[in-house]
Amino acid sequence: MNNSLDVIFKRMIHEEASDLHWCEDGNIYFRVNGILYKYPEFTDSIEDRHNFSLLTKSLIGDAEFALFVKKKEFDGALTVLGNIRIRINVYYKQRKIAWAVRIFPDQFFKLSELGISMDICMQICELKQGLVLVTGATGSGKTTTLASLLNHINNHRNEHIFTIEDPVEYIHKPSNCLVSQREVGLDTDGFSEALKSILREDPDIVLLGEMRDRESMDAALTLAETGHLTFATLHTSGAVETISRIISAFDSAEKEQVRERLAGNLKFVISQQLIPWNNGNGRSLCAEIMVSTKAIKAMIRDGKERQMLSTIETSYVDGMITMNKSLVELMKQRKITAREAALFSSDKDALIKLLG
Repeated sequence: MNNSLDVIFKRMIHEEASDLHWCEDGNIYFRVNGILYKYPEFTDSIEDRHNFSLLTKSLIGDAEFALFVKKKEFDGALTVLGNIRIRINVYYKQRKIAWAVRIFPDQFFKLSELGISMDICMQICELKQGLVLVTGATGSGKTTTLASLLNHINNHRNEHIFTIEDPVEYIHKPSNCLVSQREVGLDTDGFSEALKSILREDPDIVLLGEMRDRESMDAALTLAETGHLTFATLHTSGAVETISRIISAFDSAEKEQVRERLAGNLKFVISQQLIPWNNGNGRSLCAEIMVSTKAIKAMIRDGKERQMLSTIETSYVDGMITMNKSLVELMKQRKITAREAALFSSDKDALIKLLG
């Protein structure tokens, strides 16, 4: 790989940055603990900065660069510096090439380090079948949470882990489990094509990546119904919104059946955010957790999503917790202030009541 690229990614690791943004003739920006910083002096030190097309071609490859020029977009995952995985999006803005790069840790988090109840993590990892959803905005750590759960399963069970991803971000080497990771565009022509054949490939545990539409949601439910432990993500901000989003993706005639399927197969919803500490030295995962108890199942079947939040609030003994309660826990640890908690709360009035 180009020496300038090595320098860039080594600096990114040194700064403990999660993301890099760079446009030709512009400055390099690193996102550190959720905050974006400009590095003009470092930008000036990059030898190949004036030949951005060549640098981009060196990063993603000749064939991919030709396709990028044609389609004006490139999205993929690469390994740099020997063992560091990155996800890169290359795009044009104002006719100039720009990069958005996300770096993934070179090691999986231990379950005890995730910031989610260890009891909940172990319950998930011991499931034999059912649907587990991890939700949140882009950059909220969904991929890292799922990768850590799968890594634990890989090391403690003897089954076939099967993933369909776009792109493959964390690479899981077989341990106790057989691992098959398929990347859309490389290993399969498309997500829908991969879904059609998945049951013939003898999986036990399936990661579908993002549920983007009715087809992928239906596939996730079908996999859970047929005895598979199924993981997927959604871009939703809370457990209640997640249920509503899934049901609304289906036609009116299907909704009652979908409610029944979801009530019968959903096990956990983890909705998460990454919250910067008030001292700027790190971030903590803040999660809302909904467990599919008998009460939650009944609410899904009966269309009473509005009652779910109060059930989550009062079901701490079952492992449930609201996002506001998680924010308050971070306040008690003095990692964030009340002002910062309010910035990340979707229900500030409820947060104020919780704080007394």
